[in-house]
Amino acid sequence: MGLRTNASSLSVRKFATPLIASLAMVTLLSTTLITSNASLAGAAAGVPRCTTGDLVVWLDTMGNGAAGSSYYNLEFTNVSAHACSVSGYPGVSAVNVAGTQIGSAAGHDAEHPATLITLSSAVATGGLGGFMSNNTATVILQITDAGNYSNSTCGRVVSAGLRVYPPDQTASKMIPYPFVTCAKHGPLILHVEPIQKGVVTG
Repeated sequence: MGLRTNASSLSVRKFATPLIASLAMVTLLSTTLITSNASLAGAAAGVPRCTTGDLVVWLDTMGNGAAGSSYYNLEFTNVSAHACSVSGYPGVSAVNVAGTQIGSAAGHDAEHPATLITLSSAVATGGLGGFMSNNTATVILQITDAGNYSNSTCGRVVSAGLRVYPPDQTASKMIPYPFVTCAKHGPLILHVEPIQKGVVTG
């Protein structure tokens, strides 16, 4: 009986030792991954979000037309004295001369995944410089031809321009740009994609 007990103990120790070593390795790898992810999150968290006041929002009016719509680059340039980050969709709507929204706000197109983008300071880089100095990001803005809808559905009017809310912001910028849109809610004349870096239309 004693010999069988000792043999059993030796057998348990024989298999337990590599198992414990494997568990220790898994624990080490898990800890390393958690630490690494935490470091990346901390690095991203170190760059503040771009506020509306940090940005100049402007429209490249050299659009491209296709299938009853025109596509434009809606640009966000960081003119603050520090780097900042942007991610996701802006809020965009047509407005009249009084700044009141016309029709429905822009719909969202998930053509590209939303990513966190860090914009350098235009002040620090000595000028706007566009994409070359990494201080500008772009949203593709689609403006659908309002003539695609019956006037009874659309209620066509000419807008005075666009009201734009940068991602995650409650203050807006106004961009003068007259275009024909729908005064009635329902038809989606405007669509936007997530903000990206280094994008050009067409």
